[in-house]
Amino acid sequence: MSEQRRNWSAGAEKYVKRAIGESGERLLVAGAPLLAPSEAAAQKELTGISWDASEIDIDRIHQVGTDKARHRFRAALPALIWNTAALEGNTFTLPEVRTLLDGVTVSGKRVEEELQILALSEGYSAIDEFVGAGNFRLDKATSDRVHGLVARHEAIESGHFRGEGSTGGGGSVQLSNGGSVEGVPQEELPARWGNLMEYLSDVEDARLRALVYNAAVTRTQFYFDGNKRTARLMMTGELMAHGHDPVNVPHARRLEYNVALDHLFSTDDATPLMRFTASCALPS
Repeated sequence: MSEQRRNWSAGAEKYVKRAIGESGERLLVAGAPLLAPSEAAAQKELTGISWDASEIDIDRIHQVGTDKARHRFRAALPALIWNTAALEGNTFTLPEVRTLLDGVTVSGKRVEEELQILALSEGYSAIDEFVGAGNFRLDKATSDRVHGLVARHEAIESGHFRGEGSTGGGGSVQLSNGGSVEGVPQEELPARWGNLMEYLSDVEDARLRALVYNAAVTRTQFYFDGNKRTARLMMTGELMAHGHDPVNVPHARRLEYNVALDHLFSTDDATPLMRFTASCALPS
């Protein structure tokens, strides 16, 4: 069985690719570039995850046009922010989130929770502005800017990958079932990112591209904290930039979400998470 290996030069965006062995023919399945069946393991090598596209109903994510997608996004913004914060354990209710976003402080709440809500609001607003201006990109610079907004009050260092600042290590994940998974070593992050970007550049369907991106970045844990939030916001930007509705992971489905995350981190299989995420698309 032939094998694809990659040698990398320094830097998160630069690499030199060298194929070893027989050529691996690429096939397109539901808009996603997959290696031939004999090369299926290379899917995980390229992205850090694997998935079964036939089990993911991406048609649940509707094509509505960028303008309408942004309109629906802004209309749902308080709920989007509340659900995202609630998934992180924030105790703000939806009415309290609306009150805070209107500029009124909510009494009896911890400052840390308030700052988290406001940071999420800035991150979501930034994505909307990027898409509206036509300059949203599924790249590291945009991801770092978003992470610098949403995680600046919580991450050890925000706005850059683990190992790029003065602090090293990190990346381990606590599972909802009480276990833990070791993180990807920080020295492997540049190669992981470059490999993922190369793979995604061949994915024709923006919906699948966004879902793969969200799952792969969540699994790799490029940042010290705020990885899931940043990944979901970047996924949202990619969807809206190509005229698709965003997704809203509801707190009411937190158990499903956590089970899918535990499966992803334990096995590197992203199928349950991608299937779940697609099912969270805004209703038509």
